[in-house]
Amino acid sequence: MEMQTWGPGRTRSGSRGGTQHERQNAWPPYPPPGETELERAMRVEEEREAKRISDAIDRELEAERQALRKDRKGKMKLLLLGQSESGKSTMLKNFQIHFAPNALRAESAAWRAVIHLNLVRAVNFILDVLTRPPPSPFPAAAAAAAAPAHPASAAPPSAQSSSPSPPDAASPTVHAFPPRRASATPQPNSDLRRYKLSLSPLKQVEMILVRHLSATSSPFSSSVDPSAPPALPAEVTVRGGSAWRALLRRQQAPHADGRTRFSEGRADEVEHARQILDACRADVAAMWASAGVRAALREEGVVVEDHSAFFLDHADRVAQMDYEPTFDDILRARLQTIGVEEHHLSMETSAEDGQRWIFYDVGGARGQRASWVPFFEDMNAIIFLCSTAAFNEVLSEDRAINRLLDSFNTWKTICSSRLLTAVQFILLLNKMDLLDAKLRAGVQFAHSVKSYRGENELVQVTEYLRRKFAAIHHHHSPQPRKLHVHTTCAIDIVTTSSVLLHIRDTILVNYLTAMQVM
Repeated sequence: MEMQTWGPGRTRSGSRGGTQHERQNAWPPYPPPGETELERAMRVEEEREAKRISDAIDRELEAERQALRKDRKGKMKLLLLGQSESGKSTMLKNFQIHFAPNALRAESAAWRAVIHLNLVRAVNFILDVLTRPPPSPFPAAAAAAAAPAHPASAAPPSAQSSSPSPPDAASPTVHAFPPRRASATPQPNSDLRRYKLSLSPLKQVEMILVRHLSATSSPFSSSVDPSAPPALPAEVTVRGGSAWRALLRRQQAPHADGRTRFSEGRADEVEHARQILDACRADVAAMWASAGVRAALREEGVVVEDHSAFFLDHADRVAQMDYEPTFDDILRARLQTIGVEEHHLSMETSAEDGQRWIFYDVGGARGQRASWVPFFEDMNAIIFLCSTAAFNEVLSEDRAINRLLDSFNTWKTICSSRLLTAVQFILLLNKMDLLDAKLRAGVQFAHSVKSYRGENELVQVTEYLRRKFAAIHHHHSPQPRKLHVHTTCAIDIVTTSSVLLHIRDTILVNYLTAMQVM
């Protein structure tokens, strides 16, 4: 049987055998019957041109695959998701501590400013709360005092004499300070007046640091009821993408003429703020050590221990002029992000030396979650954090919504996204130390989570949460995929270390698998 050659490596039997379907779908196509030499030459040329175009397309596709593989080589993209105060930023700092410690040390001056702002906000908050006078037991008299003056004859004598007289306006326990306190119990004004006076310069320190960090300036946490006294000092809040970390680096980077790019006036202002804080540190420590102040805070229903106690406990060290933040200090610095921040980590450990990990830390408030979707594409992994201790708390932006229930619903939405079908999912059940403390204190998990039927013990509650999140992931994922679950306490460097190594191994294995498929 005669064989004909059709281009390099392509042969075809010269026989007209085969089914009609095979002849119609063969390439190059069979010569049509009665084909002239000119028609044959034209057909062969068209076939060669078609093959040239096809080969060019194949080369372009391969080049794109190689370019994508080169771009992804050594680069990991991770998206941190979860509610506000679930621990996303703290977990990112753990990654920096373990895999890029030198880069984090280079940011210590910026973190020192954040820590100082945490401290002075807590002090100013405590003094403002405790030196407010209680609600007046004589509302009519208070209203009359606030109303415009009228002639004495406008009120009948009987009305003037029938109302009880308000307490002396010069009372040292009621009217000496700005308006409103939740409790009517007089507070230890002799000590508070002294602290209020000696620590008043910290108001100026707070304003300087707020300007320095481009942070929010409100000293109190937001409340649904503006008339209600705040229960906690406001978070230090910066907008995503802001250059707050670079402020100190700009201060230290000289121009060619020897001057700094950073405003010399601003640098002097920050230095002055540190001097003021250093001068006040003994009084800050004494105020926080005062049994009367602690008792007064409990009377007001203010729980500062879970929020600012660490830096108040270490005020004498933190407020010194030569203070340099430790990694433990940086982990506990509270900083809330509005919007999205992109963090580039150049891995410094020997196993990952040279790799680049890019973290996207997004705001977790309900109004900010629409900004998550554009970051769903081209991610290696999603790390979702749930604050396990929030089972009996509500959202600050919607007091009718339980925080744990909101985490379940948010997790369901993320698992259902088809954009994330091929993305590795990692779930961190965070703040296990606070969960354990609440359960030991007798706070009943079943009172807030109606579907729970177990004992009020850490092991059983943790297993319930694992099963609940795993069931949501299983039922709502577009296709089967593995879920990795870890329990964490993000402020504990030692215990978090092993979790981070597991996360790293999981991401690298998934990454290498994807590179082999491409």
